Amino acid sequence: MALDPLLLLPPEGADARFWAPAMTGLGMERMVMVAPVHLGDRIEEMASEIVTSAPPKFALCGAGLGGMVAMEVMRRAPERVSRLALLDTSPHAGTPDEAADREALVIKVKTGQLMPSFEGELRAAGLAPVPQAAEVMALALDMVDHIGPDCYARQMRCLMRRKDQQATLRRIKCPVMVACGSGNLRYPVKRHQSMAELIPYAELEVIEGAGHLAPLEQPEAVITMLRRWQSQPLVLR
Repeated sequence: MALDPLLLLPPEGADARFWAPAMTGLGMERMVMVAPVHLGDRIEEMASEIVTSAPPKFALCGAGLGGMVAMEVMRRAPERVSRLALLDTSPHAGTPDEAADREALVIKVKTGQLMPSFEGELRAAGLAPVPQAAEVMALALDMVDHIGPDCYARQMRCLMRRKDQQATLRRIKCPVMVACGSGNLRYPVKRHQSMAELIPYAELEVIEGAGHLAPLEQPEAVITMLRRWQSQPLVLR
C-alpha cells in the first residue's frame, strides 16, 4: 500500500537541512517534502500557505514552531492529514513573560546580534552532549544565518502571538506521535506527556540522549520513531 506523502516542518531558525537525516532515511519509502515556516507574519498565515500548496492527502510532522504550524493545519483541514507527529513543541499560547523575553531577543537580532543570540537560545533550550554536538551547533548557526535576521525576528513574533491549540488536539482522529528529547529544557517531557494525554489516539516517545534538536542529535532514533508512526493503523473517523 502506497504511503501518503510526508510533509516536514522545521523549527524556528532552521531550514530544510534540519530534516536531512530523516529525508535520507525515509525518502526511499515514500515521498518526503519540507515546507518552510517563514511565509507569513502569523502562524495562521503559514498554515494557510501549507494547506494551499500541500497534496490532497498527506502525513504531517513538525518540530518547534513547525509543530505549532502543524497544529494549526490540523485545525483548518483535519480531513487532509492522514497522520500527525509533533516533536519538541507546545500547544499552549505564549505567556506575557515569554513574550517579553522574545521581544528582547528580537531587539538583539535587529541590532546585529543574530548569531550569539541564537546560540544562547539553543543552549538555554537544552542541547545533548552527543559526539557530534559541535557539528550540530555549527549547522544550527549556519541555518539561522541562511534564513537571516528578518525572518528569524518574524518567527519570534509568531511564537509570541501563537494561540492555544489544546481544543484542536482533543478533536484529532488520526494516528499521532508526540515526541521530545529527554533533555529538552524549553519544552520538557512533562509538557509532552500532557499534550499526548489530550489527543485520543496519541503515542508518546521520549528520545533518550537528545535535547531540543532531536532529529540532528539522535537522527537514527527519530527515523525509527517515524517509521513506527507511519506503520500505525489508521483510525476510523
